[in-house]
Amino acid sequence: MAAEPGTGEVRRQHRFDERGLERYLCSHLPGFPRQPAGALAVRQYSSGQSNPTFYLQKGGQAYVLRKKPHGPLLPRAHKVDREYHVQKALFSAGFPVPEPLLYCSDVSIIGTEFYVMQHVQGRIFRDLSLPEVGPAERSALYIAMIETLAHLHSFDLQSLGLQGYGRGPGYCRRQVSTWKRQYDAAAHTDIPAMNKLAEWLANNLPPDDNEESLIHGDFRIDNIIFHPTEARVLAVLDWELSTVGHPLTDLAYATLFYFCPTSVRDLGRGTLLGFKDTIETPSFEELVSVYCRCRGISTDIANLNFFLALSYFKMAAISQGIYARYLIGNAAAENSHEFAKIVKPLAEKGLELSQRSSFSSTQHSTPGELFRQSRKGQEMLLKVKQFMQQHIYPAEKEIITYYAGNGNTEDKWKKPPLLERLKEMAKAEGLWNLFLPDVSGLSQLDYALIAEETGKCFFAPEVFNCHAPDTGNMEVLHMYGTEEQKKEWLEPLLEGKISSCFCMTEPDVASSDATNMQCNIERDGNSYVINGKKWWSSGAGNPNCKVAIVMGKTRNPSASRYEQHSMVIVPMDTPGVKLIRPLSVFGYMDESHGGHFEIHFSDVRVPISNIILGEGRGFEIAQGRLGPGRIHHCMRSLGAAETALQLMCQRAAQRETFGRKLYHHEVVAHWIAESRLSIEQARLLTLRTASKIDALGNRKARKEVAMTKVVVPRAVLKVIDCAIQVCGGAGVSQDFPLAFMFAYIRTLRLADGPDEVHLSTIARWELLEQSKKLTAKI
Repeated sequence: MAAEPGTGEVRRQHRFDERGLERYLCSHLPGFPRQPAGALAVRQYSSGQSNPTFYLQKGGQAYVLRKKPHGPLLPRAHKVDREYHVQKALFSAGFPVPEPLLYCSDVSIIGTEFYVMQHVQGRIFRDLSLPEVGPAERSALYIAMIETLAHLHSFDLQSLGLQGYGRGPGYCRRQVSTWKRQYDAAAHTDIPAMNKLAEWLANNLPPDDNEESLIHGDFRIDNIIFHPTEARVLAVLDWELSTVGHPLTDLAYATLFYFCPTSVRDLGRGTLLGFKDTIETPSFEELVSVYCRCRGISTDIANLNFFLALSYFKMAAISQGIYARYLIGNAAAENSHEFAKIVKPLAEKGLELSQRSSFSSTQHSTPGELFRQSRKGQEMLLKVKQFMQQHIYPAEKEIITYYAGNGNTEDKWKKPPLLERLKEMAKAEGLWNLFLPDVSGLSQLDYALIAEETGKCFFAPEVFNCHAPDTGNMEVLHMYGTEEQKKEWLEPLLEGKISSCFCMTEPDVASSDATNMQCNIERDGNSYVINGKKWWSSGAGNPNCKVAIVMGKTRNPSASRYEQHSMVIVPMDTPGVKLIRPLSVFGYMDESHGGHFEIHFSDVRVPISNIILGEGRGFEIAQGRLGPGRIHHCMRSLGAAETALQLMCQRAAQRETFGRKLYHHEVVAHWIAESRLSIEQARLLTLRTASKIDALGNRKARKEVAMTKVVVPRAVLKVIDCAIQVCGGAGVSQDFPLAFMFAYIRTLRLADGPDEVHLSTIARWELLEQSKKLTAKI
């Protein structure tokens, strides 16, 4: 027969009468092939430390058999009848388990009780770090696992017909007692940490020890079968330890790998428990947040230290039991003799966790570790990451296809229906207008890390109503608009009912010096009349673009050159406003945001109430608008850099040249390393700038804003360029996002002020600061 992954020959101590089993199945299992006789093939799964598990195949039909081990057993262990019973109930309720087909209590057939279940074809991940898949899929798989666990805990016992399946209230107390008893029965040497941990657990039982849910008892990702290509759970396996008890024991046990003892990894024994490498995504906090959201409970979980400590106590006791079965010769695993070495480190880790009061990101670093987010910022970032993983990344292909298909049609500026649905979903989950502190309650530092996350997908910022130019225009109206202006324009922008554009740059002058601006805004009675040309007005092609904020000259010869400009609100349907043409960026039309347009204003008349803040205040407004906006651009760019680096690494691992993987070539390895260095350095500068804006305001952070605006696009461009080089022809094609990303990021060295202007500004401030220091010394 074709070899089933993860199986081998039946081990000597687990052999049984295969012909007798075949005869029994022919008589008792409906649908089991009767012919040809003697054709049943049996292989043993290498995984599983408790009940031996076997793959059966005959006549194209495949099954799985679970049985008790032979020989003396620990008290109350290996209850295969309970496994069968609970799987039967869950399968009938639609929960993902293999269909149980037959239970046999007649020990004369193969020497022990056993049951047969449906064979489910899919993926099982034995290494908990899931190295076979990329970060996005890894996150989706773990989230699917946790959602499935929350689903399990939502069942009503009576509806499942499992009344009396457990032993009533006091589950945690019984767990401590049971595993202490199991450990004592199996112990081969004295381990003080196990005794101390048992004592602490017994004296610190959670006050809600009466909570009763159906729990799995051994819920981990390597006990799950996933769909062959999708991040979807097909079946949860190994129900031997299932019972009725406190659901948080399952959650803690499913996530205990995040705290794997260093000593276990150093011993090289981490692989025995699936602890191979640190999991980069998702984080422990994310999984806890997903679970709590699915169950509708608070993320502020009390007694989490108890449940994690209990999990390590349980794992240590199980490891001791496996070694004990090795000593008497009936262990299921080939490497069972190794488990004696990890009991002590596991117990010591349990003791350490028992003393913790917090399990936040301080234990597992995040990109903003040096610049700490608020609690609300952390929670919102987790929610954004989850939304991205569950809804945005899976939608990328459809949305890209939509824009590609409409690229040369009159519908090119319309939004795909899926994008609009995603926006409604984000709004419903409170993931809306996160960029605006007075609305979201988030600081610039909080939002900076969220902006980086959304920058990993080109349309994600729009899903959260956090995309330029609307964000900058909303900031202007929020900070400087009158109550009437806010009601008419800001409110619908915040609600996502309309969009906007910003008209500042001009085609006929060097706009790096904005005082060159020629667009004229002239007072005429109760109106302002606007005449001039603008271009690079992003978003103007969007059919939903209803308003523009236009900057132009309101001449005042007695004022300084920086007090002769104003901003006015211009509805797009005002007579005289004409969209001349869309502009491409290195050949790319930005259909997703409504393009970049040249717009002419010919005798455009608006009421004087449309002026923002007052005549001559244009530069003042621009500085207030551009400071935070530049930070947002930079953080989104760093998200794009992370995507580019991920693509670079994937390609370097997939392709070979001259007999070696690409990453084995030193130049490619150095590109990867330099890219990581550049991203980390640029992120730290950007977060420092965001932190300074929060602490001192935009004006006091102007030097840092300018530095960030220069450093980040340069760094990100270099990362994307290296990724293109590694991807070769694919890197400049439409099959990869890199060429589009390069075009977009390259424009940031011009947008909101070219590098050279920022460099001159930085030099001026640096010289001023140095002169002050020198004067102070004298």
